[in-house]
Amino acid sequence: MILTTLSMTFADALMNLWCVFDVADKEKELQSIDIESGQPGFWDNAQGAQQQMQRAAQLRQEVEEWRGLLQRISDALELAELDDELMRSELEHEIDDLSSSIVKLEFVTMLSGEYDREDSILAIHAGTGGVDAMDWAAMLERMYLRWAEERGYKVEILDRSLGEETGIKSVTMSVRGEWTYGYLRSERGVHRLVRLSPFDSAHRRHTSFALVEVWPDIADEIDIRINPNDLVIDTFKAGGAGGQHVQKNETAVRITHKPTGVVVSCQNERSLTQNRENAMRVLRVRLFELERARQEEEVSQLKGDYVNANFGNQIRSYVLHPYQMVKDHRTDFESANANGVLDGNLNGFMEAYLQQAS
Repeated sequence: MILTTLSMTFADALMNLWCVFDVADKEKELQSIDIESGQPGFWDNAQGAQQQMQRAAQLRQEVEEWRGLLQRISDALELAELDDELMRSELEHEIDDLSSSIVKLEFVTMLSGEYDREDSILAIHAGTGGVDAMDWAAMLERMYLRWAEERGYKVEILDRSLGEETGIKSVTMSVRGEWTYGYLRSERGVHRLVRLSPFDSAHRRHTSFALVEVWPDIADEIDIRINPNDLVIDTFKAGGAGGQHVQKNETAVRITHKPTGVVVSCQNERSLTQNRENAMRVLRVRLFELERARQEEEVSQLKGDYVNANFGNQIRSYVLHPYQMVKDHRTDFESANANGVLDGNLNGFMEAYLQQAS
């Protein structure tokens, strides 16, 4: 009886979410695209057709996921009604899995932004704090790489500028996977580290800052016209750890957009062409953000205010001494497991931010 009640509760919860997500409307949209794709002339506009097919694939995945869950709940209800002791263990395991799936879907309802489902471009810049800040930026890079790895996301380093002694001055990476921008937009802002500095001979406590920027990776979906005459393109030899990995040719690219002053660089690929394509991709996204801000005559909704990476502007503090605590100053969510957070356990902070923002 208890298992039957649980299964019915899951069914009710899923139907509520079904309405929130407008699954019926998505089914209609998918059907419309399927019909349109079969019409003569559909592929005359190759770019538009490709976008439509990508949308269809996304819709089909969502609808199949929802229908699959409904079928699993229906099967669980049938098993529960049989009240078979031999099936009880299997049913309990299935209900646990269904519970996790429902919780995940409930969380996804908070990802309602226009670009939340898109891939992301994430950049980290060392701020105030000298060598410690560069080391802190490298620690943040590792944190996000571990978080992405845990979620099965694909990460590509587009550009990395190493510090003179240790750490990094900056890094730009592409993070690909479902809902990456929806999750990572919670991370943009200044991150503050307090610890006993390993670079101070007196081992005193130091405070370091780093700035995290996040954009939706929608360069292929937006119409941003860039005048080649507005660009200053510099090439240089890519930096590295030395030895055989240092490029002998100029394969790194730095592009400056003169009207806005936006500067992007890419040097991770061994090909000048690939680095230039990646740099233009990042530039298009950043210019789109600026144009969006201009049109709305307010701060960009995708990135927020530009803030200096120094004291007083932090969104989150990571304290490693005299105690261990990570606290988000926007939501007051905190964790005493600082090492776990730095190892990529960020979901609690992201969820708290999205709950507050939704």
